[in-house]
Amino acid sequence: MRRIAILGAGPAGLYAGYLLKRAFPDLEVDIREQNPADATFGFGVVFSDRALEFLREDDPGTHASITPHMEVWDDLTVHHRGEAIRIDGIGFSAIGRLHLLQLLQERARSVGLRPVFERPVESLDELGEADLVIGADGVNSLLRRHYADGFGAQVEELRNRFVWYGTDRPFDTLSQTFVATEDGAFNAHHYRYTPQMSTFIVETTPEVWERAGFAAMDDAQTRAYCEAAFADSLQGAKLISNRSIWRRFPQVGNDRWWLRDGARHAVLIGDALRTAHFSIGSGTRLALEDAIALVRALRDADGDLAAGLAAFEAARRPVVDKLVAAALSSARWYEAFDRHMALAPWDFAYSYIRRAGRVSDERLRQVAPRFMAGCEASRDAGAGR
Repeated sequence: MRRIAILGAGPAGLYAGYLLKRAFPDLEVDIREQNPADATFGFGVVFSDRALEFLREDDPGTHASITPHMEVWDDLTVHHRGEAIRIDGIGFSAIGRLHLLQLLQERARSVGLRPVFERPVESLDELGEADLVIGADGVNSLLRRHYADGFGAQVEELRNRFVWYGTDRPFDTLSQTFVATEDGAFNAHHYRYTPQMSTFIVETTPEVWERAGFAAMDDAQTRAYCEAAFADSLQGAKLISNRSIWRRFPQVGNDRWWLRDGARHAVLIGDALRTAHFSIGSGTRLALEDAIALVRALRDADGDLAAGLAAFEAARRPVVDKLVAAALSSARWYEAFDRHMALAPWDFAYSYIRRAGRVSDERLRQVAPRFMAGCEASRDAGAGR
């Protein structure tokens, strides 16, 4: 294994390059990215647990470089019908996406890597001879499209529409706010990623999107509508755009994670491999863990690329499949969130926290005792009426 080409310098590509160069100092690692080094889309990224504890043992340097810059909180808040229901013990952490990329770029430079930015790759022939091409180039992956049949690639857009904003109002916790307007129901996923800034994702069903007339609105009109819908949450703060357009979530999957084409091997990681709905806050973590698992498998295979790639998929797929199934269950709950809003606030919050099927009542009583006590008190009060 002499040369590896990596498509994409997002979290997956940068971290894979860093780990490869650290594990194989003599390896030539070529990272190419179509966007400028300081470009990013979206605002903050969220992790569904405390910071980056999964890095602490194998990569304490990266863990120490990133975690001081993260916002961390212990609870999650669900807003419904004027009630704010706090779910204790559901910890999250967040960081600005651009800041995370800058920190990972520093890690890459620390092992001698110089990613090439503003270099769109139109054809794999442009990469020259490479023993392995790693597709870390996201949802619209060139590598996945080039070998679509070989990977058994599938891409399906989910129903709901969402638009990704920022705002200069920091929120105490990751919050889910559900509101009813004259056009229908909306949801906002919002959380701070710096002491001054928050991500604010607005979501609605396709029927409400059509009824509200968003197809004919420009950016300013769309922001004004969303600011009015979530005026109670924003409290006068404005929404900030950054290529903020209405989208449908792309559900990406592949039957096979790697393949061989002559002397070239190819493998997918991160969003190029599979996507996990943003409602469970695991996309970036999955990308980083893919990089860890891939490099570990290549290192253990002692130069046998095919064996290393097969070991990567065998070890990682069961973990990923389980999490993606939970993410899809969460996404399906959101596609019917307007119907769930008929529930009373505590019942609604309970339905929300159980949506992915990953946590039992017994587990909730352990991690969120105050929330479960509130649920039971609400049910007892309802039964006594």
